[in-house]
Amino acid sequence: MAPIAAQQFLTIARILRPQGRKGEVAAEMFTDFPARFEKLQSAFLEASGGAPRPVTVERVWPHKGRIILKFRGIDSIESAEGLRGLDVVVPWEQRTPLPPHHYYLWELCGCRVVWERQAREIGTVAEVEPTGGVPVLHVARREGGGEVLIPLAQEICTRIDPQSKTIVIDPPEDLLELNS
Repeated sequence: MAPIAAQQFLTIARILRPQGRKGEVAAEMFTDFPARFEKLQSAFLEASGGAPRPVTVERVWPHKGRIILKFRGIDSIESAEGLRGLDVVVPWEQRTPLPPHHYYLWELCGCRVVWERQAREIGTVAEVEPTGGVPVLHVARREGGGEVLIPLAQEICTRIDPQSKTIVIDPPEDLLELNS
């Protein structure tokens, strides 16, 4: 296992408050995969800017849209109160695998966007905006500055390779000129 400082983490929940009298805490879930908590045996707790510290998860159960967590060694309301506001994180290697043609939006930031038919690089993804429908890539233009918005639709983004940080597009006519 890599040293804690060298690992990257994913936030899966944030502790809101103590829940009960025996050290349990209520947490807001930050994952699209709540079933991951059913098998959670260990995690890390992280304060903003602080180093993550490992914890053992004794029990987990859902309650009123939240997740209730019981950590080993946290056995009172007072000790649970000290966890308020901490993030529950896991090493990014433990992220839930996605089916083909699905991506974590954070993986797409920093990807080069290439228009294959024109053999030219458009720019780099600066942000991915969830819209409630098809997410939108905010691409910082390589030439001329500015930004172009590209829907993250399979018909437009024909190949996505997060490992090589490349997105190949085949945009409809005039899409790239809409924001010029």
